[in-house]
Amino acid sequence: MFIGNPKISIHELQVIVDNKNETMEFHLSNCKLRPWQQSDAENLTKHANNKKIADCLRDGFPHPYTINDAKNWLKNNLTNKNLLLAIVVNNEAVGGIGIIYQSDVYRRGAEIGYWLSEKYWGQGMMTEAIKTLVQHTFNNTDIIRIHAGTFESNRASARVLEKAGFELESIHKKAIFKNGILMDEHLYVIFSTK
Repeated sequence: MFIGNPKISIHELQVIVDNKNETMEFHLSNCKLRPWQQSDAENLTKHANNKKIADCLRDGFPHPYTINDAKNWLKNNLTNKNLLLAIVVNNEAVGGIGIIYQSDVYRRGAEIGYWLSEKYWGQGMMTEAIKTLVQHTFNNTDIIRIHAGTFESNRASARVLEKAGFELESIHKKAIFKNGILMDEHLYVIFSTK
């Protein structure tokens, strides 16, 4: 687990994460969360190359998902200021989860994003990962609000957020245009109790 001052700011956290990124791991009941590595490219391609996954994510997550997509994503995000972690089962990266820190007047908030290989859907893995990363963020930063948006067609993701303690805050009507379809975005939120 992360060790440090529980009340540090995001900017101070970044310095710690950058210096100790290789050792930051969260061991959960059936997976672990750890920083992404260049060596994850093949597994990332294997598990991300699924239209069902891409259909539920923003267009920056392509389909097909090629080895070049994986290498480029890893190259651009290994030193990212956000907290982006691989979900690992049996030493294989099978998904991703991340806290995306907001800026300006939204600096006390963050967005959480995630995806998981279809092989591991329905096993409670993502709910536990979300709970762990949310608790870590609230305990170790000055973040007080974490939100996540889901497509109206992705009820499974909404259910995962609800199980992790998030509540539906709003519905953004016709906010998403994906695969030629206009749909609503459901915005879920959780607040720190500190």
